[in-house]
Amino acid sequence: MSDAGGLADSTPEAEEGLAAAAGGVESPDEAVVAASDGAGAEPAAEGVESPEDAASAASGGAEAEAVGSDDAVTPDGDGADAETEPVRPPTAPVDAGRALSGDAAQLLAAVRAVEKGERSAASFYAERPGPAARPAPAARPSVPQPAVSPESGRPRELDGGALAGIREVLAAGGAPEALAERVGEALGEGAADVLRADPWQLLAVPGVAPAQADGFARALLGDDCGPGDPRRALALVGVLLEQAARRGHTALESGVLAKALGQHAVPDPDEAVRTAIAEGAVLVFHEPLGPPPTEEGEEQPTRVLLGLDRYALAEESLADGVARLRTTFRPGADPTAGGAAAWEAVAVAAPSPSATELIRAAAEHGVVLHTGGEAARAEPAALVAAALRLGLRAGLAAWTAAGRRAAAEQLAALAPAADGGRPPAYTVAGLLDGTEGGPGRDEEGLLALDVLAVLDAPQLDVEAAAALVEALPDGARLVLGGDPAALRSTGPGQVFADLAAARICPQVASRTPDPGPVGELVSGVGIGELSQVEAPGKEVVIVPVRDAGEAVLRTVQLVADSVPRALGVPAEQTQVIAVAAGGAVGTAVLNKALKERLNPGPGAYAGFDPGDRVLYGTGPGRTLLARVRSADAQGLLLDCEDGSAPVVGPRQVPRTMRHAWALTAEQSAGRRWPAAVAVVPGDAGRDLTRAWAYTAFGRGERHLSVVHGAGSALAQAIAGSPARERTTRLRTLLATPSDG
Repeated sequence: MSDAGGLADSTPEAEEGLAAAAGGVESPDEAVVAASDGAGAEPAAEGVESPEDAASAASGGAEAEAVGSDDAVTPDGDGADAETEPVRPPTAPVDAGRALSGDAAQLLAAVRAVEKGERSAASFYAERPGPAARPAPAARPSVPQPAVSPESGRPRELDGGALAGIREVLAAGGAPEALAERVGEALGEGAADVLRADPWQLLAVPGVAPAQADGFARALLGDDCGPGDPRRALALVGVLLEQAARRGHTALESGVLAKALGQHAVPDPDEAVRTAIAEGAVLVFHEPLGPPPTEEGEEQPTRVLLGLDRYALAEESLADGVARLRTTFRPGADPTAGGAAAWEAVAVAAPSPSATELIRAAAEHGVVLHTGGEAARAEPAALVAAALRLGLRAGLAAWTAAGRRAAAEQLAALAPAADGGRPPAYTVAGLLDGTEGGPGRDEEGLLALDVLAVLDAPQLDVEAAAALVEALPDGARLVLGGDPAALRSTGPGQVFADLAAARICPQVASRTPDPGPVGELVSGVGIGELSQVEAPGKEVVIVPVRDAGEAVLRTVQLVADSVPRALGVPAEQTQVIAVAAGGAVGTAVLNKALKERLNPGPGAYAGFDPGDRVLYGTGPGRTLLARVRSADAQGLLLDCEDGSAPVVGPRQVPRTMRHAWALTAEQSAGRRWPAAVAVVPGDAGRDLTRAWAYTAFGRGERHLSVVHGAGSALAQAIAGSPARERTTRLRTLLATPSDG
């Protein structure tokens, strides 16, 4: 590992220009907060030390603040809570009853029974399952769903009358009328009536903080408004659980939720929790703690978990789907594969010992986990190629378009199609929605696949994983591959970690190391060591900085001048990775400085210009890196990494696009570039973790520069815990037999 040396040297003219660029950055609030997957909020998935942190993260606290100006909450999601709750691409309603089976179907039936009055929601709170039965669910929350088109996942156009009614009630509550369209998307055409009856439903709109909703409610209700209003408590319960979900938790312990409600000035938090249960706003689960009792009469210790129905249904559905794949798989039953001997033949012919081991495991089991670094991604590709040679319907899915492209190249080299057709490589989202020329579906709506290998599986949140598993037919093989040391999903759940911990299926650990100095450095980080590595070709460079201003300056200098000059890697092939969106060296500040140097312009189109490098949210959980080709009154024409060229209309630009010269590590997951610049500021705090460093440092294929201002904090973070635990139920569900 070398220091900056000649790589970071610059001319006085370059220094002066960079200083001018950096000097124009006054505050991160002046720039749009960079998007996470979905071009939205910057997740803190790995920055939450405990479920308590997640529950108490809702902004606003106990103090009420009126939404009295357009600056408080804008249609673009900026404002008081912009960095923790910015705008996401519109999300479609969860079709909770689709393709459910087993306990998931029973859970939905129980929810419907409560809704129809056939069963008391409070009765669920008193029920405790036996040691071999899954926890029983409670009632379903009545949360308004976004008004979206099922065909496109984009917001439906509200009629003028509905928008006028929404503007009227917003004005009466002192909220900016410009918020009307987003309120309509969140609450539907009846939003005006909903808000008059319950002003705290304004919290359903991304970007609105509890304190702002309190001010809105006080303006509408006057003396009838107070911190103990049951409507307020119910709304806060939903907000706290949703914010916990964005930090990876699918449920919270009841005491944690009550404590968070107390921090928001709810007078009797325990009573508020009981009311939420009775009203069906949350589901209740009694989860066993520790092994079953061994003595007769001894009671099983449990913890009470509270969660929203969408995540409970997803976890139930996923657990049932995994069990279905495991129990319906029959080794040697493949109609065209030629039996065990044929599988052994393709395993022996595999390109590496680890690929051989993976193929053998998949030959004998319906569900297999595969772990390894970047080099190990070739092994699931070898499995899919082997399955194709055996005449099976097989596919390889990656999390990003870049991952899909790399997977397709590997498959084309290992098993070229006889007709010259495209290799069966997809993104997870494209496979599920059929937009990438996938395998098609049978008459039951299941994917026409016998073998599916998934790369980047730690990026799967519980809803995506449930949809994927439910789409596979009985008897199919599912291989989930990924790097357990990298950052986990930005959505709720820790699917890959829970499957590994449950130990219900074979786990194949790759023995293929990542090559070169970058691979050596990253491998050390993975085991908690920040080691010095030999980098004779300046593959790894450390650039020490004293403060935030110097960090921004040096980052721009590396991308624009030093890396291209010393290594021949152009600026467009170098990616900056930051710890967070906000802060003095976050993606917002870095992108502003990088744009001024690399593509200066007035930002005439909602802050964008032709030539800008952007992250484009195409739908729920889907983002594409792109470059703005042109812009006019119709919108921005993009050249996207998947080859598409969409036109993004003016109304959608601020809400689905962010500059992307700098990304967070979460946004970069599943992608790599010839060179990467990881920026480690001195104020990174708890956002600086081993998983962040492992992911960020691994984004560079040929070169990694580390702009380092954190001193010993970096080594301490890497030596710390690999990942912070999330509160989920999946591990218990996987290990507990279904009674359905």
